Amino acid sequence: MVAFVLVLTVLSLLIWIGLLSFRGQFWRSDQKLEAKEIPLTSLPRICVVIPARNEADMLPITLRSLLLQDYPGDFNVVLIDDRSTDGTADFAQGVACALNKPEKLHIISGKSLPPGWSGKLWAVEQGIQIATEFTPDYFLLTDADIEHDLSSIRRLVAKAEQEDLDLVSVMVRLRCETFWEKLLIPAFVFFFQKLYPFRWVNHAKNPTAAAAGGSILIRKPALERIGGIAAIRQALIDDCALAKAVKLGANGRGNIWLGLSTLTRSLRPYTTLDTVWDMVARTAYTQLNYSPLLLVGTVVAMTVIYLIPPVATILGSLTGNWAMSGDKTPCVYALVGLSAWLLMTLAYFPTIRFYKCPAWLAFCLPAIAFLYTLMTIDSAIRHWQGRGGAWKGRVYPG
Repeated sequence: MVAFVLVLTVLSLLIWIGLLSFRGQFWRSDQKLEAKEIPLTSLPRICVVIPARNEADMLPITLRSLLLQDYPGDFNVVLIDDRSTDGTADFAQGVACALNKPEKLHIISGKSLPPGWSGKLWAVEQGIQIATEFTPDYFLLTDADIEHDLSSIRRLVAKAEQEDLDLVSVMVRLRCETFWEKLLIPAFVFFFQKLYPFRWVNHAKNPTAAAAGGSILIRKPALERIGGIAAIRQALIDDCALAKAVKLGANGRGNIWLGLSTLTRSLRPYTTLDTVWDMVARTAYTQLNYSPLLLVGTVVAMTVIYLIPPVATILGSLTGNWAMSGDKTPCVYALVGLSAWLLMTLAYFPTIRFYKCPAWLAFCLPAIAFLYTLMTIDSAIRHWQGRGGAWKGRVYPG
């Protein structure tokens, strides 16, 4: 058993050395939209598309941030009231009138969900149909809980125009205020960056493709080239599906860019463990393509990569037999485990710093990874019980 633990501990250390050396420097968190000011060289027409389902409490802040954008070109906002029951449309109209910009906002009532579509994508599809009437050069797909920096559209357009990109997306700064948000939200971003290293996403010749659904600027011809939103109409992880279609699809081969934003932020609260748990469990098993084999592999990998180092460190430190018997194996795997633990802590620290959380949380990544592993298992259980993909009162078990 001791030898087996030692093998796993050494394997974990080697994996972390490999991740830090060859995984696209995912841990650096240096791909930022606001890293430098990019001047506008043209003023393409923009149409913002916002699917909104029961978002009346968010719109006074989030919609206001869009209507007050400093973009000097022509832009309109299309909001799809996705069968809300809280007066979302009335609140949206009130925000536009209060800002004296009713002409910029166009509200449509969402139609009933047809078979084969996810609710959000059906709302986006309806919004794009209306937005096309304004002959935009780009669509900005965003969520109703996103408060955009007032220069957001200008920066996104400048990035796309300067670097000839078909899609520009930013992972907005997620809310990180409560205990559970500070404990779990930075790790969500860290795991996403490890799964989709941003440098790889942003390299034209690398097949890795991803986007963040809170803020996606996409060229109209690029969207048309892949067959529109209908091409991904069943996707629950719709942002990454869209990025993959643009970059790698049969009619794709487009250049995309994904980075972090220090200014644009999500207002969606995750104040309890349950709220974070539901957010992750909604799509975790989808990410594994509903494969039991991949689920088992993920659990094993998470155990070896994140849990074995602290377990080996603690058990090796508590085992004193080596001192009397001359067997130094426990001491060795304690040192190897500690080395792996320190490497993962160093890898996680830039994300902790980006979210301005206490530095000691970087040492908690094994415990955080354990919780995320449980969420992934629960995601599979929900799928098997026909409760998978639940969101905003809808369930997408397939």
